[in-house]
Amino acid sequence: MNILWDFDGTLIDTYPVYTELLYRVLNNQYEREEIYRQLKVSFGHAFHHFQMTDEQVEEFKRIERGILPDQAKPFDGVEEVLKFASMNVIMTHKDRNSVELFLKHHGISHFFTEIVSVEDGYPRKPDPASYRYLHEKYTIDLAIGDRELDLNPAKKLGISTCMFQGESVIADYRLNQYRDFFDVVKIEGI
Repeated sequence: MNILWDFDGTLIDTYPVYTELLYRVLNNQYEREEIYRQLKVSFGHAFHHFQMTDEQVEEFKRIERGILPDQAKPFDGVEEVLKFASMNVIMTHKDRNSVELFLKHHGISHFFTEIVSVEDGYPRKPDPASYRYLHEKYTIDLAIGDRELDLNPAKKLGISTCMFQGESVIADYRLNQYRDFFDVVKIEGI
């Protein structure tokens, strides 16, 4: 099985750190749960929802670039799924150096054949161009993401989708934790 992964919130549990950063940038004016919910839609959505100024957005982005790999860990059980897959690739809006830093720090970089990032010039998700490139090159069987934004491009290309820790009407499969992945594979025959 060839798997296309999202990075933030799918492989690495970064959203608690992002939530705390945005909480501080917004001067503790909103509940953390609300910030988390809005970030899970997209960063742009959260910035708009909280009516952030350009200065606040820039402050958040500046601080976000300084997050260290030991501040966010891979999700429990994700390494077993990575080992199971025949091939793994990543499509992320995050910069490649940051992604590689996190993967190396946590000892999982060797599982990935290719990383497509914001620097590669593809339009942002949900545009399917980057997914199309990866699918044509590797014949992707499953795309795993934590937001519909991650699943929409795969659906457009006829690739099976799996929502991780979220709700989605377009997902073919849904996981709350990676240890359930093998039950889904066994039952559903992905």
